[in-house]
Amino acid sequence: MRQTPLFSEYDACGAKVVDFHGWALPVQFSGILQEHQHTRTKAGLFDCSHMGEFVLTGADAIEGLDRLVYSDMVSLKPGRCRYTAILNDQAGIVDDCVGLRLDEDMLYLVTNAGPLEEVSAMLAQACGAGVKDVSAETAKIDIQGPLSRDVLLACGMEGVADLKYWTGTQLVWEGIEMVVTRAGYTGELGYELFMNAASAPSVWRRLVAQEEVAPCGLGARDTLRTEMGYPLNGEDMTGEVTPLEAGMGRFVAWDSDFPGKERLVAQRDSGDYKVLVGVRSKDRRAPRHGFEVRLNDVVVGEVTSGTFGSSVGCGVGLARVSEEAASEGTLLAAGPRGMVLEVAALPLYEKGTCRIKF
Repeated sequence: MRQTPLFSEYDACGAKVVDFHGWALPVQFSGILQEHQHTRTKAGLFDCSHMGEFVLTGADAIEGLDRLVYSDMVSLKPGRCRYTAILNDQAGIVDDCVGLRLDEDMLYLVTNAGPLEEVSAMLAQACGAGVKDVSAETAKIDIQGPLSRDVLLACGMEGVADLKYWTGTQLVWEGIEMVVTRAGYTGELGYELFMNAASAPSVWRRLVAQEEVAPCGLGARDTLRTEMGYPLNGEDMTGEVTPLEAGMGRFVAWDSDFPGKERLVAQRDSGDYKVLVGVRSKDRRAPRHGFEVRLNDVVVGEVTSGTFGSSVGCGVGLARVSEEAASEGTLLAAGPRGMVLEVAALPLYEKGTCRIKF
C-alpha cells in the first residue's frame, strides 16, 4: 500500500489503518462516532493526501478541461471554486472534481483517488503541456467543524479570515506555501489545505495539538458526508451513471459542449431516468450499498450509500429510484429483511455550518 506523507503521524494518534484505493489511510482514531460528533461540534482534522491535484496553466489548458466536464470552467472567476465532473462519451461520470480559479491564467483541479490514473491520462490528452499532475508532491489536510476558522486564526493563518463558502486563495503560513479553499465534505464550516508533501507533518502536528481539534478518519468522513447527501465516487456515481442520475442536474451548463451531451439532453427532455434521493430509516438500522428498494413489492431502485447517522439518530443514505418512488415522504422497503425507508429531502442533517457568513 502507498503511504501518505502523514502516515508516520498515525501511530502517535492511535489510528486504525485500512487500504483505500491502494493507500494506507486511517479509518478511525478514537472511534467513528466520537470523531463524527467532534467534527459537528468542534473541529476535526482529516488526511486527504490520497486525492489528486492538477495545475492547469493557460487558456488552451483550461479550455481543454472545459471540453471534458459538464460545467463552464472558462467563465470561472479568480478565487471561486466550482463543482463538476469529468464525463465519458456516454455522459457517464468518470470522476467528480472541484476546480479553483487561482488567477486568469491558472486553475487548480482536485480529483479523487480511485480514477486518478484515468483522469490524469484524459487531462494530458485534452490539455497538453498546459496541465501538470502535482498529486505525488502534494499533501491535503482538511480541517472541518464550526471551530475550524477560530483554530486557523489562532494559529496565525490570517489569510482565511475573509474566505467565503466555495472560494479559495494562495497564501504563505509560517514559510509554507499553500492553496486553501473554504470547502469540504462534511457540511460544516471547513478549510482544505494543500501544500508540499514535505511540509505536511509539521502542519498536521501544529493543528492537532490545538485543544479544539481531534484527528479523524475515513469512517467519520463517510458518515458526515452521507448525512449531508454528498455523493461518493464509486458508490453513488460510476461510469454508467449520468449527472442527471447522480443528482447533478442543477450544475450542468446546457449551453456548453461536453462528452455524451446528446444522451444527457435526451434524458433531460424525456424525464426517463432514475434519480438520486435521500432516505432515512425508521430506526437505527443502516441501509447498505446495493440493497434493492421496493415500492408496493416492485423493485424501483437500489441504495447507493448508507450508514447510521449519529447526528440524526437513524439510518441514513442515498438511493437511486424511479420517478414514482422519488417523492418526499414515500415509504420504501429495502434489503433482505424489509427495512422501511422514507424518502427525505437533502440534506438529511440540516444544522451544518458550512454556509455561515463572517
